[in-house]
Amino acid sequence: MDNFNIKEKKKLHNIFLVLSGIFITNAIIAEILGTKIFDINIIKNFSLSVGVIIWPVVFITTDIINEYFGKRGVKKISYFTILLVIYVFIIIFLSTKLTPNSYWLDINKIDNSGNTFNINYAYNTIFLQSTGIIIGSIFAFLIAQLLDVFIFQKIKKITKGKLIWLRATGSTLFSQFIDSFVVLIIAFYFLAPDGKEWSLDQVFNVGFDNYTFKFFVAISITPLIYLAHYMIDIYLGKELSIKAKESALEN
Repeated sequence: MDNFNIKEKKKLHNIFLVLSGIFITNAIIAEILGTKIFDINIIKNFSLSVGVIIWPVVFITTDIINEYFGKRGVKKISYFTILLVIYVFIIIFLSTKLTPNSYWLDINKIDNSGNTFNINYAYNTIFLQSTGIIIGSIFAFLIAQLLDVFIFQKIKKITKGKLIWLRATGSTLFSQFIDSFVVLIIAFYFLAPDGKEWSLDQVFNVGFDNYTFKFFVAISITPLIYLAHYMIDIYLGKELSIKAKESALEN
């Protein structure tokens, strides 16, 4: 940022702040909500994690940060996000260990179907993820982010800054492919509780379903990349926008 004056730095700082907010918020939401599995029937029946809806937004935001702030910007926000995710899981873990009051333990609580349920057990089951899932998601996130940055910059250099859709969508599709399988292999194959290990067939079947859905989501939101570039370029101005992109590529 040494090549920018104070006014330019302020504008770039504001853009980085907004993008970082979008990035961190979606990453943490995906980690917390990712334990829920839902079914969607398009051509076939897919069993998917809620996280697959949100992660494409994270990777698209990664590419936009990469475009204007380079590898250094992406690595900085990625490492910081990992620390925040760990912090969130620590707080969630501690919250499950707090002694609930009598109202919380009321055994007469009724759901919409007329069944009684243990709300404290439900709370702990939903929010207390296994160690394997936490470790797997963090490793998958880090590996995917570093690959996304590398591929994005390579494509950008080869195309000489042209074909935004190719470097953004291409790097996202590749990094999400790695992400889809790494988290499952670590969480459900290597670190799964005894007796609950997945077979490699299960890992690859679910991973393929997740990636297929991510693939179509990433393609469908490609126009948002151009919209984001357009809005950022208007805010920065043509001269500063070009200068920021050139600096990001050099760094």
